[in-house]
Amino acid sequence: MSGALQSSSATVKPRQLTLNDHLDSLARFARAHDPRGPATALFCIVLALMGIGLAVQASHASTIMAPEEFHGQLASQMWFRAGGLIALILFSRIGPSGVRRFIPALCIVMTILLIAALLPGIGGAINGSRRWLNLGFFKFQPSELARIVVVLWAAHKCVTLGPLASDFKRGVLPMLAVGMWFFVLVAVEPDFGGSLLLFVCLLATMWVGGARLNHVSAFLGSVATVALVLGWFFVPHVHRRIEMFLGHRTSDQVTGAVQAMANGGMFGAGVANGDARNLGVPYLESDFAFAQVGEEFGWLGVLLVIGLLLAFMWQSLRLVYSIRDRYEAIATFGLLISTVFQALLHIQVVADVVPPKGMTLPFISHGGTSLIVACIGVGLAIGAARNSAADVAPELASGVPGGVRS
Repeated sequence: MSGALQSSSATVKPRQLTLNDHLDSLARFARAHDPRGPATALFCIVLALMGIGLAVQASHASTIMAPEEFHGQLASQMWFRAGGLIALILFSRIGPSGVRRFIPALCIVMTILLIAALLPGIGGAINGSRRWLNLGFFKFQPSELARIVVVLWAAHKCVTLGPLASDFKRGVLPMLAVGMWFFVLVAVEPDFGGSLLLFVCLLATMWVGGARLNHVSAFLGSVATVALVLGWFFVPHVHRRIEMFLGHRTSDQVTGAVQAMANGGMFGAGVANGDARNLGVPYLESDFAFAQVGEEFGWLGVLLVIGLLLAFMWQSLRLVYSIRDRYEAIATFGLLISTVFQALLHIQVVADVVPPKGMTLPFISHGGTSLIVACIGVGLAIGAARNSAADVAPELASGVPGGVRS
């Protein structure tokens, strides 16, 4: 009998670790007992990226503007960064829970603002796209803020639904319907890159909030396919960008950006010494800011920026897993993953991995709305850390970050 048991036990093979096992192990390693540690690290990383961004913007302005214009542009960039820092600190005092009761009203306000941006006389058209509201002293892009509102709404809805968040008909489909509403409002500006980023952030938040991965991935694939088909047939500039990506025509922007990165070498050409402006790279200060980093600061500058972004991702993971309140944990994930996705898309465009999308590099590129909204998102996430600072991070509840409180 014992021999039979020994024989049967000898044939039992150890269970192979799955991807979920590895992710759970990483989560346990990343979990921090005190969320103030990763929150402080995120604050410092944002300051470092904004400092690099100021150097990049000053370098760009100094080579294309007269001295008096340069001083005005430099002052503008400093004011934007000061405004971003104030927004970060202010919203860190509020946190996701502080705005939770206003989420329905915020969704209505965002709908009004997105529609207003499409109306002649109210919205401002730049390069054929109506993405901006002209406030006189400041041009505001409501689609940037819409991402934050949609993420907060999705986190609130997932917690409110509870187990029903994984049910396709009663949970996933109603959330997707609201998400599609905002997707369409942004897409018709037209801004396909911004609309897809908004929808990806929504789906990521829903997944962490309890929606099934197969539902989320299937819908993402469907929406992306439909968007590409519609863009190919009905939106000329999207058609051109897809053709460039497929190699059917050349893109001076992307070719010049890649060449600028190559010209930088290890140590770069130096601040204000890059030639990318002469290589057919428009929007070097915004949509292709990473190319300017590579040319003027070299691969050391590129590695520094990528290292800071990787540190941002790691500290974001630590922060999410240290927050006790489930709503705040889900909202924090969505807010921070929005910044990460935007940075990844920007770098991929510069590296010619995906078609150009008009996506800024968070905290570095030119653009007041993008900078301040990114600071608001990080500020809200840090606010969640403040609210959970006295708690010890619990085990995951049903595989979802955020512990036991709802």
